[in-house]
Amino acid sequence: MRVKPLQMKRIPGGSRNLNRVRVARQMRSEMGASEKRMWESLRDRRTGFKFKRQAPVLNYILDFYCAEALLCVETDGEQHATRGDRDTERDARLATLGVLTIRVPTLDLFEETSTEGTRWVNKIVAACEERSGRKAWDGKEP
Repeated sequence: MRVKPLQMKRIPGGSRNLNRVRVARQMRSEMGASEKRMWESLRDRRTGFKFKRQAPVLNYILDFYCAEALLCVETDGEQHATRGDRDTERDARLATLGVLTIRVPTLDLFEETSTEGTRWVNKIVAACEERSGRKAWDGKEP
């Protein structure tokens, strides 16, 4: 299923909201340990897809966002256990724009063998491939 990339500037309250852009920039410089670990796997097209970190969409700042696949990746720590309703509402609102959210538990990123972290990255790549209609490295340089 190929999805049309989300045009950020056409979203109500999209990335043109300068206050949210400032907050996103600040968050990029203050990423938590789990976000840094996930970013190491997603940055520089290491998955074959371009991800942005701390991307403003609607009234939210997404941890990681792939526009080509309309995919949001969120690293969920312990604080998300108490925010389940808010996260569900946010995911539903993003889904109305065609954005799929994958939530990765932070504890999985710090497993000693790192098999869980690798499994999550593979799941993210598979979702990108399915949603973009192309393989990770088809016609693209790593």
